[in-house]
Amino acid sequence: MKLNGSQIIIECLKEQGVDTVFGYPGGAILNIYDELYKHSDEIRHVLTSHEQGASHAADGYARATGKVGVCMATSGPGATNLVTGIATAYMDSIPIVAITANVGKALLGKDSFQEVDIAGITTPITKYSFIVKDVKDVAPVLRRAFKIATSGRPGPVLVDITKNATADLCDYTPVKPEPSRPVTDTITEEDLAVAAELINKAKRPFIFVGGGVIAADAQKEVTELAHKIQAPVTDSLMGKGGFDGHDPLYTGMLGMHGTKPSNLGVTKCDLLIVIGSRFSDRVIGNAKTFARKAKILHIDVDAAEINKNIHAHAQIIGDAAEVLKRLLPMVKEQNHDEWLAYIEELKETYPMVYNPEGLTGPAVIEALYKVTKGDAIVVTDVGQHQMWAAQYYKFSRPRQLLTSGGLGTMGYGLGASMGAKVAFPDRTVVNIAGDGCFRMNMNEMATAVRENIPIVEIVLNNHVLGMVRQWQNLFYGKRFSNTTLTDQVDFVKFAEAMGAEGIRVTKKQDIEAALEKAISLKKPVVVECVIDSDDMVFPMVPAGAPIAEAFDAKDLAEKENA
Repeated sequence: MKLNGSQIIIECLKEQGVDTVFGYPGGAILNIYDELYKHSDEIRHVLTSHEQGASHAADGYARATGKVGVCMATSGPGATNLVTGIATAYMDSIPIVAITANVGKALLGKDSFQEVDIAGITTPITKYSFIVKDVKDVAPVLRRAFKIATSGRPGPVLVDITKNATADLCDYTPVKPEPSRPVTDTITEEDLAVAAELINKAKRPFIFVGGGVIAADAQKEVTELAHKIQAPVTDSLMGKGGFDGHDPLYTGMLGMHGTKPSNLGVTKCDLLIVIGSRFSDRVIGNAKTFARKAKILHIDVDAAEINKNIHAHAQIIGDAAEVLKRLLPMVKEQNHDEWLAYIEELKETYPMVYNPEGLTGPAVIEALYKVTKGDAIVVTDVGQHQMWAAQYYKFSRPRQLLTSGGLGTMGYGLGASMGAKVAFPDRTVVNIAGDGCFRMNMNEMATAVRENIPIVEIVLNNHVLGMVRQWQNLFYGKRFSNTTLTDQVDFVKFAEAMGAEGIRVTKKQDIEAALEKAISLKKPVVVECVIDSDDMVFPMVPAGAPIAEAFDAKDLAEKENA
């Protein structure tokens, strides 16, 4: 049958099982939006307040579901406004398909109104960027885009379609998409045998879980391995939920703001089993000293990550779940009581503590955990609040923490929380932001109200750019250059102006009731929690220092008093 390009786009989205699209219309993409209007009973379109909000919402939808998130924007500034969200997804290996429209083929390269080479701009931050100039290519390219986004290491794909290709006619034949299969052809018996030998000989094994465990849905296999070989488990920010945070073998996060038991334990281990992690600088600190007493076994779907930041003594390339399924029968049951006793001693010696007086970031996170019984989808922006959420909310399953790890995108959380809530309307979805982050994309509260997306937005208001101020406090002689927010923004009044509910909390004893009320209202709510400007995230490792040199508030006080 003959369809125009816009009809083909909608049919292809339906083929792929897309039920929600986040976006913002404009002149070049009008043909597609006209067709979306006719299919509004099949595909929900969420009109965001800004295109960046659409890309973050698609990202949040993808992280929460494991499916491909889809966003749309028009040419020129509409397309470029997606760039930060696309880069955010790229750094964290999140599958999204961004569809943009461009000027007609005849107008390309002539500096036409709202013309930009968005495919060229996004090439470094996508798995692939397409420009479609002929209607005959629309269906094949879109199908390929979804395949690329979900194959191997997931990631974003951009499809830019000229306006003529959205209007012209061509034959369309429905195609049932083939599911993406896990990468297994790179898993060799030789690599498995080497890995099994390393594990079976280790006396002090440690398992490090990264975001690849989430992508591969390998939590079950990781848990089985940890208990079979009696190894403690740490995780990266992106690996949260890849191993149950309540499990006795869990030691907390690794790295710059990781726990001392994790940082010291990894430094002492003789085998570090790394599953689905890229060894970010925030995790390893000084690369020359990282786990220097250990052999490194690196399991990852992306061969490019092997030996990129840390030398691996052995590696297995492939889907994490498939690798572990084949490796587990080759691994012997082990008893490492002495090693685990040492780790338990570290936990008792270096517990996570914070100032119990007054309303603090950790106190808010612990109250949220209590009120939600640990069952919420927690989204964060980037900064101190992000680290407190990772430290004090215990994540028991994958896709429960949605946060920008690699790019560190301020303003990410509100859009992402909307995407997660649209995907799971019956789950409690909470975004945690600082006042600096919230101001970047707080216009999306209007979207949440208009689209009836009842998210809870917690704003930890310390009237500063908290994480930057912390660095200035510790390493820049307390020279607070442009990090104090002296404006008079009233977040409660702002929420009310947007049509949402606003709640302000200034006392620790009021936070639980405020959160319970916010969740019960079933509408968009902003809960402003006023905390001290000099609240800090501890432990902390100075940039480039060995992770064993993590210090906390007690260490800092002792140093200052020495």
